[in-house]
Amino acid sequence: MRAMSDPFFFGYGSLVNRATHDFTDAHPAILRGWRRVWRHTQLRPVAFLTAEPAEGVEIEGLIAHVPNDDWAALDEREGAYDRSHVTGDVGHPVTRDIHVQVYSIPHGKHGVPDETHPVLLSYLDVVVQGYLAEFGEAGVTRFFETTGGWDAPILDDRAAPVYRRAQELSADETALVNDWLKQVVARVIARV
Repeated sequence: MRAMSDPFFFGYGSLVNRATHDFTDAHPAILRGWRRVWRHTQLRPVAFLTAEPAEGVEIEGLIAHVPNDDWAALDEREGAYDRSHVTGDVGHPVTRDIHVQVYSIPHGKHGVPDETHPVLLSYLDVVVQGYLAEFGEAGVTRFFETTGGWDAPILDDRAAPVYRRAQELSADETALVNDWLKQVVARVIARV
C-alpha cells in the first residue's frame, strides 16, 4: 500500500514572512512557470499579490506543511484565492513525498488595482521583509523583477497599518522598500 504524500502550500507573498504565521515545517522553494502580479478581487477592499502562469519565469517563496493535513484554516486565511496543484513545478529541499498547491486568483475573478482597490504599503513591507530574511537583498531584487503590476496605486498606511499582519520594519528595511518603489516607479498615494 502506497503512503499518502504530505500536503504543502507554496507561499509567494506575506506567507514568505515567517512572522505572519506559525508554520514550522517551512522551506525556501522555487515555483517554475509562474509569476507574481498585483490584483484585486471584489472579496477584498485592497489589492494583493496573486500568482499566474508565466512561461519561462520562476519565483521564490516558501513551501510549508499544511497543519494537521487540513486545508480549512489556510483556505480561510486565503479566502479570496483558489488552490492549484503545482507539485511538479516546485523545486524544494524536502526529501519525503509531498504534494504542493498554490493559492491564486484566477482570471475572471480579479481586476487591476485602482484608487479604490490599492496595494497597502504595510502589506508590501511585510512581503519584502520576508524576502529579505529568506533570500537576502538579491532575493528582494528578484521579487521586484518577477512581480508585475507596479503601476498599481500603493496606499501609504505605514503610520497606521491597515494590513492586520503588519510588521515593524527596521530603518534599513524601510529604506530598501522605498528605494525599490522609486526604481519601479510606483505611484504611492497618501492615506486620506
